[in-house]
Formats: sequence, C-alpha cells, structure tokens
Amino acid sequence: MEDLRGLLELNKYSSNNIRSNSANPISIWSLRGRVLVIAEKPKAAKKIADALSQNHITRRYHNLAYYEIVQGDLVIIVASAAGHLYELNTWEKGYPIFTYEWVPAYIASREKRYVKTYLDLLREVSRNCNYYVNACDYDIEGSVIGFLLIKFHGNEKRALRAKYSSLTPLELREAFTRLLPLDYPMIEAGLCRHELDWIWGINISRALMQAVYTSTKKKIILSAGRVQTPTLKQVYEHEAKRGLFIPIPQYIITASLKKNSVKIQVEYINNPVESQSQAELIKANVERQKYLVVRNIEFSKSRYQPPPPFNLSDLQEEASRIYGFSPMKTQEIAEQLYLDALISYPRTNSQKLPPRLNYKNILSNLAEIREYRELVHRLINETKGILKPVEGEKEDPAHPAIYPTGVLPEKLTREQAAIYDLIVRRFLAVFAPPASISHVKAEFSTPDHRFAFTTTGLSIEYPGWLAYYPFHTPSTREIPRLNRGESLEILNVSIRETFTKPPPRLRKIDILKWMESVGIGTESTRAIIIEKLFDRGYLKSTRDGVEISDLGVGIVEVIDAFFPDLASVELTRKFEVLMDEIIRSRRKREEVISEAKRVISSLLEKFNQDIGNVGVSLAKKLSLVENYEKCSIPSCRSDVYSKGLCRIHYSALEAIDKTYQEWARRKKISFEEYLAKINAMKSTGRYVKEVINYYSRTK
Repeated sequence: MEDLRGLLELNKYSSNNIRSNSANPISIWSLRGRVLVIAEKPKAAKKIADALSQNHITRRYHNLAYYEIVQGDLVIIVASAAGHLYELNTWEKGYPIFTYEWVPAYIASREKRYVKTYLDLLREVSRNCNYYVNACDYDIEGSVIGFLLIKFHGNEKRALRAKYSSLTPLELREAFTRLLPLDYPMIEAGLCRHELDWIWGINISRALMQAVYTSTKKKIILSAGRVQTPTLKQVYEHEAKRGLFIPIPQYIITASLKKNSVKIQVEYINNPVESQSQAELIKANVERQKYLVVRNIEFSKSRYQPPPPFNLSDLQEEASRIYGFSPMKTQEIAEQLYLDALISYPRTNSQKLPPRLNYKNILSNLAEIREYRELVHRLINETKGILKPVEGEKEDPAHPAIYPTGVLPEKLTREQAAIYDLIVRRFLAVFAPPASISHVKAEFSTPDHRFAFTTTGLSIEYPGWLAYYPFHTPSTREIPRLNRGESLEILNVSIRETFTKPPPRLRKIDILKWMESVGIGTESTRAIIIEKLFDRGYLKSTRDGVEISDLGVGIVEVIDAFFPDLASVELTRKFEVLMDEIIRSRRKREEVISEAKRVISSLLEKFNQDIGNVGVSLAKKLSLVENYEKCSIPSCRSDVYSKGLCRIHYSALEAIDKTYQEWARRKKISFEEYLAKINAMKSTGRYVKEVINYYSRTK
C-alpha cells in the first residue's frame, strides 16, 4: 500500500492539469504485484529484460516474444510495441473534418495488419497488472506510443516512465531504479503534433482533391501537409533559380614563376576579371615585365578546435558529405546501432556529453577494437588521461549528444560500420588537442607595381584532433622559401575563361538542414517528411541530387497562387513554437488545436470561394484538361502569361535578353553565338534552354 500511495502521488496530475512534478523517483524493485514494461521495439524489449534479470523467462504469443521476471511477489512482464500502434482516424466524409479518434493502426491503414498481433499481445499481458511502465524511447514519439497503449490497455494513474539514453545493461538497470511520473508535457506536445498534422493534412488534401473533382469529375489522390508543403515550396524556389540561371563569362589570370628549379603558380590578385579585353591587356603588360618581385611574405598559425560531438543532424550531414548517405538512411542505421546498444540514443539535438559518463571505461572498451587501439593509446598519451570534451552550444533536455557506449560490435554491415566509425572517431576527437595549421601568403608585383599576384601555402604543424577524425583534414600546399625583394622569372602568363556557377542542386541533406534552420519539423520527423515528398511523386532523385517533378511544381504553384499561407514557413513555425510551449508547460494542447482549427477553417472558407479556379488550375497541371491557352513550350502545361509563354518561361526569355547585354560587355559575341553557347552549357537552366530550343524550331 505504501508503494501504491507513492505512485498515485506521482500521478495525481492529469493531462488536463499539466504541471511539473518533483516527486522522488521509484525503483521497480520496490513495487509489488504485476508490472507491465512496454518497450518501443522488440530488440529494446529483449535488452531491457536481459538487463533486469539474466534469469527471465521468454514466452511467446503467436510469433512474438515477451519476457517474464519473477522475484518474490513481484512479476515484471516486458513486452514490445512496434512503433505507433494507434493512429488518428475519422469516419466522416468531406471537409472540414475536426472529428477524429485514436484507433488501432490496422483499422486506419490496411498496410499495418501486423499491428493487430502486437495489440492482442499487449491486451493479453496487461490484464490484472498493478503498474505500467512506459519504457519506449524517451522522446515525444516514444511518450505518445507508450501513453496510448497504457491509456487503452492499462491505467495511466498507475503508470511510470523510464528514462534512458542507451540500451547498455548498466544504464537500463539504473533507469529502472529511478522511474519517473509519466511525462505529460511531452505526451501532450506529441499528441498535439499528431493532431495538428492530421487535421492539416486531411483537410487540405481533401480540399485539393475535391477541387479537381468539381472541375473534372475525376478522382485524383493528392496530398499536402503542414511541414511538407513549405518544404516542397523551398525546393521549388531553389529549382526555379537553377532553371532561370544563365552562366556569365569571367577570366582568371595566372602566372608561372621559376625559383631555382621549382615552379610556383601565382594568381592575379583581382581575379576574376570581368572583361576578356581587359584580361588580355593585363596579360600583355605582365609578360613585358619578364619577372615578378616578392613584395611581402606573411606567416601565421591557426589553432583549430575539435568539432563538438554529434547530434543527429550533424551526423546526417557528415554521412552525406563523406559517404553520400541520405538523411533517412543515416537515421535508420543509427537507430539499428542504438538498438544493438552500440551507441546512445541518436534522435537528439544535443552537442553535449553527459557529465557522469565514464569516458575512460568507454575508451578502454574501444581499445579492444583493432581499428581504434592505437588511436585510444595515442589519445591517453596526448591528454595525459585528462579527458575534457569539447562541446557545442546546442542542448536537448531529453538526451545527450551521440556517443559510442563501449559495447563491442559483433557483425556490422559495411554501411553500419561506416556510421559507427564516424561516431567513434568523432567521440575520440572531442577529447583531443587542437590542430595547429601553418599558413604562408606571398605577394608579388610587377617591377612598376601596377599588377599584383599572390600565392598561399599550408602545412599541418600538429594534427591534434585531425589524427582521430581525419575527414576535415585540409589539403597541404608547399611553396619554396622566398625572400622579400627577390625577383622570380616569369615562365608564362595564362588566361582561363570560366563561368559563374548556378546554385548547386539540392541534396536531401540540404533540404533537412534548411528545415532545421527555419525551425520546422523535428530531429525525428525531418528525414521522414523528405522521403514522403519522394514517395508521393513531388520530388525525384537525379544523379546530381534532388529535382522537383511536374506534379510537385503544379501543387506548389496552385497553393502559392490561391492560398500562400498553406506554404508559409512562418505559419508552420508558429505552431512549432506553440508545441514547444506545451513541452515547457506554458500552454495547453487544447489551445493550440483550437487555434489550428480556426486557421484551417479560415483558409478553407477562402478556398471554397475559389474552388472552381483551383480545380481548373490543378486539372491543367495534372493533364486532365486540354482546351485552354497554354504556354507555347511543348512540355509546359501552365497558362499563358505574356508573348505566348507562361510566367516562368517569360522570365527565362527576359533573362536571355538581359544577360546577353552582360555577355556583350565582357566579350565580343553575336546574339546567335551567345544563344548557341549558353544552350550547349550544362549549367544553363532548363527553362532558358526550353525557350531557346522553342524559338530555334519556330524560326
């Protein structure tokens, strides 16, 4: 009875009365009766059972394993979910829809029939339980998964929360001696995020589909989302810039000098030169001088501090840069490593390591791995055993930065080994001393001082952390010893024509980093949202990166033309801020949902007033209607804006004319030569090429 009173005290607040609770943690071993522990994944359930008792009994329900631990009059049952087993659903047709309920995922989605067995198991083992422990991942999603299972199959007033950041036996055992109250602020924020995304997605998607049906009597599946639509618009705008890009010529002047038998390559200090004639004039003047004089030599040293330990987005960025992995692939691999207890929880924003972490113990274990043995010994020698990590500014209240646990890997795939190696090396690097880099900059001029050139050298004086994490090692460049005032013979002077570059094609990681920079989505959801845009045919992968499809262009242009708020980063971020306030117990879920309903109702009211035009515009983009005045470019289905072209192709036509003026200023070239040149260049935008090719065919 003492334990029950303590537990009820822990949970005396409800989801309708959110506030922090400072009650003392409870040990699972102090409870009596039956305790159901719910893990998020089967592997996690097995790790928890192994940590709590080596003598647990493995039982089976159909093909699913669960575990039983008996200690006197305490029976602990460890069972698993499989991610979200409940989803939001409605039985109502049409829109707006604001009536919904949580139902088993297999009812809401035919693809999730496997969920039924998990729910049947949890329903069976939850009978007659005295206590319930949510041991799902300690984040918003894990809080929601466990809460809903306890709500529908247990008793939330008799529920506790396990908090851990790795699946190592030691940390799990400690977590279960310090069980906390249910984390209602995170639960409420998680429920709010699901409700927001659901009412946003279903209402806007149904409205778009209804608009098409009203105009064409055809049923087409379309979707829009609270976070996905502004993300798609960002790709659209970036691709539009690329599509309208026309390269502009510029000129790089270099000279080869001779110092004894060594050649030195130097660059004109005012590169790039805009005019070809100006570049040729400089070249001729320099060649007449015969030699360049060393005017100044600057030596400097830089100390480069180690990078902070990984959070998820930093890991995704590095894995993309080094291995070309997509953010989703990196996230999935990291989660596999976490479930094998090899690394700490990966879905974190933190760049700080836990202060109580036993660094020496982890290093000692890593030294058992052949690839890291020498590095660990080197680190201990360099630091003299004083391990003080470099940390970043970002924090996460739920989890620390990602670190290797010291559990030794057994069999890793090539891709798993690559991600594990990144995490281990980054962990080693944060304890290492700074790298010391030497720089030398030499400046030269013609004897008459009219033209100046420069060159630089770089060498690594002391590698420091680069020895452990070599993926940022700069390229070294040696130059011979020079003396101020000495003259070096000019071997030749050359001019290289180069061209301005378009914005680089986006990669998935660029989209994710943009989402992070504007504050939409979460560490857990950003990669998933990006993949949804591909699954729905709005984006497609190319050899160079990400490209928006014609369908994606159509969706963005229609939404932006009629309902720009739907694609607004500001509106999306506003609700992200409101959800963060729920986590901080400064706002209630009901207030945020009420505001979302008000916004959506207002948008849909305007939508319905223009539903005919929306439907026609979408139908044109989807090739569902033909009888209208469309852009003269054969591949384009947009309405005519001016001179037989749609707005984007008319912009390309204007850019062609305007950019020719700049080309003609920089070099002698006819308009026809200019068109042929830019049409042959890979960097010229697609809309520009389409206009050139159209007019060349219609001459």
